[in-house]
Formats: sequence, structure tokens, C-alpha cells
Amino acid sequence: MQFDTPLIHGKLIKRYKRFLADIQLDTGKIITAHCPNTGTMLSCSSPGSDVFLSISNNPKRKYPHTLEMVQDNKTWVGVNTSRTNKLVIEAIKKGQISELIHFDTIKAEVKTSKESRLDLLIRQQNQDTYVEIKNCSLAINRCAMFPDAVTTRGTKHLNELIKLKEKGFESCIFFLVQRMDADRFTPATHIDKVYAKTIEQAATAGVQILVYQADVSPTGINVVRPLPYQLDSL
Repeated sequence: MQFDTPLIHGKLIKRYKRFLADIQLDTGKIITAHCPNTGTMLSCSSPGSDVFLSISNNPKRKYPHTLEMVQDNKTWVGVNTSRTNKLVIEAIKKGQISELIHFDTIKAEVKTSKESRLDLLIRQQNQDTYVEIKNCSLAINRCAMFPDAVTTRGTKHLNELIKLKEKGFESCIFFLVQRMDADRFTPATHIDKVYAKTIEQAATAGVQILVYQADVSPTGINVVRPLPYQLDSL
């Protein structure tokens, strides 16, 4: 994925109210940007960090700027989670995800029950595969981790994938690591023990676990390779 227009550089002043961030542009002007990320952005929200922003031409937007990436550990980290699903779909269609290379159709935002909706339904002949996608921005000692905050919603998604697998469907949890300074992945047990335990249960139930890494730069974001993962007790 290439950005349609050049991104704007600045320095992060602070992130607050979950979806807002104050940025000082190179011109010295201070603006408030939309921050489309529901996590804590642990390790990539330090004041003074270099950032890049996109800008919308939609006149109805209160905050036309969007925080796209933050530099951490000299590495650009993709934090705009509204792009994550699109990046994965693009990679699947390009044949970059070897485990999901065969498909007839891809449907986004699929309702699976009264309470649940998952990111993708991949259909190939008579086989349906349900996929839930998570953006991973946290890395510690070259190990990518998810989640960066307690996520009851994420645990709910894992349980839904388990139920679908038990019903005879294929199901998959897909982690997109949007930073290049990691060479492996593990659940962040120290942050959310319940999520970490549930992903182990999902793996035991036959839910497929995929971890891929994206190269993030001010010109574009591209999925580049799979990463190995380790579950605590598996």
C-alpha cells in the first residue's frame, strides 16, 4: 500500500482522550490529529517522538490530520489501525500470505452471531475460513507482542473463532506486526493473562495462528514476511 499523497512530518507532543494527539509540525504549528488506535500504543507514544500524518480533504472532518506512524527504537511503527484490514486483504490478493493463497471470494466485516462480527470471510469452493485481524505495534527486545492493554473484546473474538472451528469451519487469528525491529511474536501475558490463555486454547482447538510483518515507511506500508511465534505452554 502506497500513500496517495505525501505524509506530513511532526513531533508528538502528547496522545490523550484515546483518539486524539497533539503534534508540532515542522513549521512550528501545533495541531490536533485523529489517532485511530484503541490500544495504549505502549512503547510508541512517547512525547517528542517523530511522527508522520496524513491529511484528509473531507471538509466535514473536525480533525483533518490522521496519525499514521510513530518512530520507536529508530523504527517506524504503523499505528493507524483503520488500515490494518486493508493491508491484510491486499497481501492476500497479491498472494503474499501463503496459508491463504487459495480463495474465490473475500468478504469483510462478517456477522457470525448476534453478538459477534469478524473481520474476514474467505471462501474457496465449499470451504469457509473466518479470519480475525489484530494490529501489533508493541515490541520488547525484538519480540512483537499483543495486546498492549487488557482486551476483553479480543478474547471474545478468540472464543468466537473456537466456536466456528468446532462447527466445522476453518478459523484464523492473524497478527500484523507493523514494525521491522521484531523477529518473533508471543502473546503479552504480562499485560493480559486471560487473552494469552485463550489463544493457547484456540491453538489447541485448531484455530490457525498467523503472524506477518509489515515494512512501515513514510511512502507506504507493505507486508513482507511471516514471523515465528511462541505460545507460553505450547
